[in-house]
Amino acid sequence: MTITADTTMDVLVAEMTVAKNSANATLDNQQASDYILSQEIIERFVSVYKQLNKDNLGLLGDIYSEDICFIDPLHKIAGLTALTSYFETLYQNVESIDFVIHQVVRDDGAAALKWTMNLVHPKLNTGNIISVDGMSLLMFTDKINHHQDYFDLGAMLYEQLPIVGGLIGFIKSKVAK
Repeated sequence: MTITADTTMDVLVAEMTVAKNSANATLDNQQASDYILSQEIIERFVSVYKQLNKDNLGLLGDIYSEDICFIDPLHKIAGLTALTSYFETLYQNVESIDFVIHQVVRDDGAAALKWTMNLVHPKLNTGNIISVDGMSLLMFTDKINHHQDYFDLGAMLYEQLPIVGGLIGFIKSKVAK
């Protein structure tokens, strides 16, 4: 058999095609694996927050890394131990809290969750339920290492206080006119 330049080129092209398809299959497998991992992390996160209360804050270690950076409109917390202490303070007087997840958008190593928090606290809104919409930005590898919450702190806190809430309601009614 005589090997010509065209035959050699055809063989090289065929080998390159096989190599490319093999790399794409590996990449597709990696993408599928990453997608499954991110799905598992998000499902764990939602599951933990659906059952989280002052008696089971140890569950935070199931979803957050030791070096978690947690940010909300009130605080920036570094580390799992500090975050657990923060939640102990937050949950101390909470009578009930529930998160309804409306939407999840995910990307490589990150997710955004749109939610409504339903909270009952004896010192806010005379102990009646408060509903606040918000979103969480999560970044992760095998566990969540960055969590930032965005929500209207005024709607959750300030508007629920007896004197301040009345003043804010008055100001809102004047601005709306």
